Amino acid sequence: MTSVDARQPETAADGTASSVLYTYDLAPTKKEGRRWGAYNVFTLWANDVHSLGNYAFAIGLFALGLNVWGILAAFALASLLLFLLLTLSGFMGHKTGVPFPVMSRIAFGIKGAKIPAAVRGIVAIAWFGIQTYLASTVLSALLVAMFPGLASLDDNTVLGQSTLGWITFMSLWVVQLLIVSYGMQMIRRYMAFAAPTTLITMCALAVWMFFRADASISLSVDAPLTGGEMWLQILQAAALWVVIYGTFVLNFCDFTRSAKSRASIVRGNVIGIPLNMLFFAVIVVVLTGAQFKLDGRVITGPTDIVRTIPNMALLATASLALIALTVAVNLLANFVAPIYALIDLFPRTLDFRRAGVVSAVIGLVILPWNLYNSPIVVNYFLGGLGALLGPLFGVIMADYWLLRKARVNVPDLYTENPQGEYHYLRGFNPRAVAAFVPSAAVAVVVALVPFFHAVAGFSWFVGALLGAGLYALVADRKAPIRDVDGESIAVAAE
Repeated sequence: MTSVDARQPETAADGTASSVLYTYDLAPTKKEGRRWGAYNVFTLWANDVHSLGNYAFAIGLFALGLNVWGILAAFALASLLLFLLLTLSGFMGHKTGVPFPVMSRIAFGIKGAKIPAAVRGIVAIAWFGIQTYLASTVLSALLVAMFPGLASLDDNTVLGQSTLGWITFMSLWVVQLLIVSYGMQMIRRYMAFAAPTTLITMCALAVWMFFRADASISLSVDAPLTGGEMWLQILQAAALWVVIYGTFVLNFCDFTRSAKSRASIVRGNVIGIPLNMLFFAVIVVVLTGAQFKLDGRVITGPTDIVRTIPNMALLATASLALIALTVAVNLLANFVAPIYALIDLFPRTLDFRRAGVVSAVIGLVILPWNLYNSPIVVNYFLGGLGALLGPLFGVIMADYWLLRKARVNVPDLYTENPQGEYHYLRGFNPRAVAAFVPSAAVAVVVALVPFFHAVAGFSWFVGALLGAGLYALVADRKAPIRDVDGESIAVAAE
């Protein structure tokens, strides 16, 4: 990649686009030449669904008392909800060709959009560091298994991390930074490689465990949930699964802005969400049910199974597949979003590569292993920020689909002209803020206050519905709405 100035397209010099709002990376993509087809959209989910964190969450449902059919029901319901939400969000990216920080300008204004972009970016950077740490623990375990002498490097502590931990963390940190430095095209290629590798490995692991348990599994723990208690857990599990993707439903447009067509988004989502998520659920119930039948133990994640593989070559293959998977998830969910957010905040100094470096450095200096090992930080800081994503989604979706009916004046997203459609009041839409603030307050209270513990898993939905409802009430329906594409200021899609 070249410098920021060298990448400015000539159409930016027409006098309408502001250099504060318009850069090569934030510009809309040309419709001609978009390369993301159904398979590329599918690989997003083939990688992201099968993450270590998701496996830990799903396996935890078995430990909580849901039987096999309850787990499958929870994921079937969640996948249908996600298919709807992500398809609506994806269509926005295809229509406008803009990334999430620019998409947010439609509802919040050219300056107010920094609020949702910053919230999304902070959550992503924290989880980027945590996911890199989780992958490094798998790599450390593999290296010790292959070279027992390295165990001595795992005994000391430097800033909360052992020497071996630092080596593996920094290795994976550098690998991810190198991939991102080559832009979205390299991320697309990496996903295309990682997706089939992940699916084949996890399927093989489940088959191995199934036959190891004499071709049968336990359908539940010894005292499974029943009746109303079971159905409440199914609903909460489905809601929490949607919450896990609360980040992705916001910035899915970062990827679909390069989609060839709406049909490719729908086809990729159908295979990648309902079908792939049910496939994921089947793997989960096989792994947990087989292990429980073998020794009455509920595993905490696929790494527990991997470590029991007796063959070193197979152990190495499975471990490397899990690491490749976690890197893919990080690139998708936790690297792209803060890159665009940082470019939006500092458009004159950052491009995609530089913003990637800044994001990675922040993810390192926060010492993410200390965050992960602190329940207070994870539950209150990240949980509180996560609860804000629902209201943001509700306001943005209500503005785009209910108020504007998918009509967007794309060039005006890049102008500081006071007469611009998205200038509102000094660059902020007070009506969007007025809808967001109270709905966000309610969502955070529901998510964090112990009194609401029983319904905390529904905080995202509470915030999203409240945010959408409030905005629908206060939105300005008299302002003119124009539908103008961004081809005149667009750049080539990656």
